[in-house]
Amino acid sequence: MVVPPVTNSQPTPGPAVGVDLAHPAIPPAEHDGIRDLIIIGSGPAGYTAATYAARANLHPLVFEGSQFGGALMTTTDVENFPGFPEGIQGPQLMDDMRTQAERFGAELVPRDVSEVDLTANPKVVKVGDEVHLAHAVIVATGSKYRYLGLENEQRLLGRGVSACATCDGFFFRDQDIVVVGGGDSAMEEATFLTRFAKSVTVVHRRPELRASKIMQKRAQDNEKIRWELGKQVTEVLGETTVSGVELTDLASGTTENLPVSGLFVAIGHDPRSELFAGQLKLDDEGYIQVEHPSTRTNIDGVFACGDVVDHIYRQAITSAGTGAAAAIDAERWLAETFDER
Repeated sequence: MVVPPVTNSQPTPGPAVGVDLAHPAIPPAEHDGIRDLIIIGSGPAGYTAATYAARANLHPLVFEGSQFGGALMTTTDVENFPGFPEGIQGPQLMDDMRTQAERFGAELVPRDVSEVDLTANPKVVKVGDEVHLAHAVIVATGSKYRYLGLENEQRLLGRGVSACATCDGFFFRDQDIVVVGGGDSAMEEATFLTRFAKSVTVVHRRPELRASKIMQKRAQDNEKIRWELGKQVTEVLGETTVSGVELTDLASGTTENLPVSGLFVAIGHDPRSELFAGQLKLDDEGYIQVEHPSTRTNIDGVFACGDVVDHIYRQAITSAGTGAAAAIDAERWLAETFDER
């Protein structure tokens, strides 16, 4: 069934500038049960797309997911998002973005999408037993960091455990920290962290690194970087903040405790794109491919933004930027499509 839109006491926003009411280029928010726009995902990309789309009178329906806000919900101080000279807490930034989108008329639903058919016309988005139809869809499902799966790791996220050196490196000035990983990302993060840290110890489970030769040499030439190869972090130590890690030698099985105040996990990311496999074009790592510099995917009327597309920058501000672009692309596509009709 098609679920009717949620009504409220707020007045219906007026027409967007340039819209001819007699011959509307864009259909009403919902006509015959079909929405203009559905946004799948929240976080900086999803909420920014929702704000732009709502201000354009597209009345977007946003499925935030059961855990809204993305990776910033597990981040404490955010000091590099423009407009906050004193910094802001990650969850507060997400709540503010959410409130802003809602203020302009975005309909936010904290539920997970279970199935989609983006090749259909209109597009089909299923949430449990509910079926929602839309002319256009924006995908902003983000990505998830790969973690080690240790008991204390999740408990100490934002309290010494991090997966983003660019985000959190500043907080570890003159401290001893560990980076886990052996690829290019790990070498890049370890080298970056030497700008702040007293020492950076790279821990990798294999005796040899997987990183490219140039990245290995760059890290090996840095006097602040130390090496613990053939070893694995098997426990994160600390009550309220990280105080050390337990290292296990994979050849001998012996363990030792290394006192550090920070643990950076750099073993990769997984885009949240499983829902769209077989419909949207994905690269070898599972990221949605778009027609740069636009956010258009291989399916007409479907747009993608944020970390489900971006495996290079992965910053809140770049995600927000592509969220804005996706909303503008969707608005223009709707106008062009319905003008032609």
